Amino acid sequence: MNAIELKRVTKNYGAFSLKDITLSLPSGCILGLVGENGAGKSTTIRLLLNAAARDAGEITVLGRDVRKKEFRRVKEQIGVVLDEAYYPDVLSAGNVNLIMKHIYRSWQEDIFYDYLKRFALSEKKLFKEYSRGMKMKLAIAAALSHQPKLLVLDEATSGLDPVIRDEILEIFNDFTRDEDHSVLLSSHIISDLEKISDYIAYLHQGKLVFCEEKDRLLEEYGILHTTSAGLSDVPKDAIEAKRQGRYSTEVLVRRSRLSGAFDVEPANLEDIMLFMAKKGE
Repeated sequence: MNAIELKRVTKNYGAFSLKDITLSLPSGCILGLVGENGAGKSTTIRLLLNAAARDAGEITVLGRDVRKKEFRRVKEQIGVVLDEAYYPDVLSAGNVNLIMKHIYRSWQEDIFYDYLKRFALSEKKLFKEYSRGMKMKLAIAAALSHQPKLLVLDEATSGLDPVIRDEILEIFNDFTRDEDHSVLLSSHIISDLEKISDYIAYLHQGKLVFCEEKDRLLEEYGILHTTSAGLSDVPKDAIEAKRQGRYSTEVLVRRSRLSGAFDVEPANLEDIMLFMAKKGE
């Protein structure tokens, strides 16, 4: 079963539109959602949480249409962490535990306190005294402590130092070792997504450029350095995008459509996305 399915989803905001988005996240996997500011990542997340109404298309999360009444019960199985942790300044982590016990029927106090210990978070320290890293750790601890099957993370690792990010990414990896657990991670930090994602969805100006297995993307695409004259020797169906310089041309190519005569360098996710973004310009 897919944890998330969007089929031909559209949302219009006047100046901005999310157009005809189709993607899915298989259970037990991590989907990295990437795109520039204003590409539609947060809008996509709001739609799949039914925090905004779609204009067209279908959305199911954990097997339920997000517009149906039964989705309210499903929401308890979704852990959400946004780019900011929104707790009142006067609360402590201990207070958060007391509140969550009355919100989630499946709240697990022992797991929450285990995460506090793992993250070195004081039970009594007030939220207003937390650093950004501590705030995000508290939000992640809360999201993981009510037996969620799906984690939805909107820039949850942005602004954190590399050591903390690495620690949190490892937790997400551990979470998906259970085949019923899945993660949607929106991030600007491509290296994080390349490290842990099974699938990558790339949004650009409200359109889905691709949603593919990460390993397939890295295996299929490469970069070829050539000249304007040499470009004519490259099979046209192998050229995905190109970047023209004064003295040479960089070409994003599909390796499967080239012979071994071409010297192709590996392309990382950032390379692929930068080429794709310029493709239609």
